Amino acid sequence: MSTADKLAILGGEKAIAKPFALYNPIGSQEVAAAAAVVESGVLSQFIGRAGNDFLGGPKVRQFEQAMSEYFDVEHAISVNSWTSGLIASVGALDIEPGDEIIVTPWTMCASATAILVWNAIPVFADIDPQTFCLDPKSVEDNITPHTRAIMSVDIGGHPANTDAINAIARKHGLKVISDTAQAPGATYHDKFAGTLTDLGGYSLNYHKHIHTGEGGVVVTNDNKLAERVRLIRNHGEHVAHDIGLSQINNIIGFNFRLGEIESAIGIEQLKKLDRLVATRRGAAERLTKGLEGLVGLETPFVAPGCNHSYYMYFMKVDPELTGVSRDKIHKALVGEGVPGLGTSYANIHLLPMYQQKIAYGKSGFPWNSDICRREVNYSKGICPVAEDLQDRTYLGFQMCMHKMTDAEVDAMVGAFHKVWRNLHLLRQVD
Repeated sequence: MSTADKLAILGGEKAIAKPFALYNPIGSQEVAAAAAVVESGVLSQFIGRAGNDFLGGPKVRQFEQAMSEYFDVEHAISVNSWTSGLIASVGALDIEPGDEIIVTPWTMCASATAILVWNAIPVFADIDPQTFCLDPKSVEDNITPHTRAIMSVDIGGHPANTDAINAIARKHGLKVISDTAQAPGATYHDKFAGTLTDLGGYSLNYHKHIHTGEGGVVVTNDNKLAERVRLIRNHGEHVAHDIGLSQINNIIGFNFRLGEIESAIGIEQLKKLDRLVATRRGAAERLTKGLEGLVGLETPFVAPGCNHSYYMYFMKVDPELTGVSRDKIHKALVGEGVPGLGTSYANIHLLPMYQQKIAYGKSGFPWNSDICRREVNYSKGICPVAEDLQDRTYLGFQMCMHKMTDAEVDAMVGAFHKVWRNLHLLRQVD
C-alpha cells in the first residue's frame, strides 16, 4: 500500500494537506457601507421613549424594510442578536410564569433559555430522524394542559414540517415560533422558512449565510406581536407608559437594538443572500453526489417541497453496516485533514442546568417553585432519536465555516473514500 492510500492515523499521508479557505461573505460593498455610516457620525439613533426615534435610525429602518420585502412579511424587526430575537418573541406571546413551551433538544441552547427568561418551562420533544427537526408526533405527545406554544427550529438549514406543527397548534390553541436562525433562504412549499408561523426569524451571527457580526431579525405578519416585540426590544416599560398601552404584561424592556453600522452591512448582505445560499446548496449537492455508495453513510435528507440552505451538512453513520464505530471513522477523517467535522451537536435536555433543574438562584427556580405546575422530566431517554444521534450515529460538517470550492469538495470526497477503503483496518484499531 502506498503512503498516499495509507490512513494518516496509521502513518500515511493526509488526503487533504491544505486547510480549506474560510467562508467570508463580506466584501467591498459592506466596507463602503460601514464607512459611510461612520463618516455620518450617526452610529445609532434609537431613543428609549415614545417618538420617531423609538424605531431607530435611517439604516435600521432601511434594513428592516428590505428584509420585510425580501421575505414577504408585514414586519421585520432587527435585534442585536438572534438570542435577543428569541427572547423578545417568547415575551411577545401571552406567556405566564410556569407555562410550558415545547422545543427541540437538537438546537443551540438559546432556543430553550429564551423560554426560561420569562420563567416559562421548556419541554423537549424528540426530532425526526431524517430532517433532525421537531417530530410532530412527539410534539403532540408532549402537550399538556399547561402548554402554550411550540418553538420549531429549522435546524441546519432544513425547514421543519411546518404544516403539521401549525395543525397541532391550531388543534390545541397554541402559538408557534420558528427559530430559523440557520435557514435564511430555505423554502417550504415555495414560502420562506420562518415566515409561516406566528413569529419567526433569522440570525446574523458571523458564521451564518449572511451576517452583521452579531444581530438578528424577527419576522411576523401579526401587528400586535410586532408591536410587542418592538417594545421588548427597546425599554418597553417606559414606552408603554408614554403611549398609554393597556396590555403591559411581559413588556419588560431590554436593549436589544441593532446599530446603524450593522444595519448598513445587513442591507448589502441581503443583496447577496440568493447567491450565497445557492453556493452552499451547490457545494452540498456536489458533496452528496460524491459520497453516494459509501456503505453505512447517510447524507442529508431533503423533504419533498423543501429547499435546504445547508448551514450544516448532517450525516449519519450506521456502525452495524460499516463494522466500525462512528467515533473511529470521525477520528480517521479528521486525521485525513477534513475540517469542521463533529460527532456531537446538542442534547440540550442533558445539560447540567436541566439535569439539576437550577437556573435562577440556588433553590431550583423555576422548577422547584409554585409556578411549575407539574414534575417535568428531563432524564435521558425522553428523546431517543436525538440521543442516539449524539451517542452513536451523528456526523456533521460545518458547511458555513468554509468556502467550499469545487476543489475543496472533491478533496473532502476523496478523504471519505480513502477512509471507507480502509474500514477493514479501522476495525483492528483500538
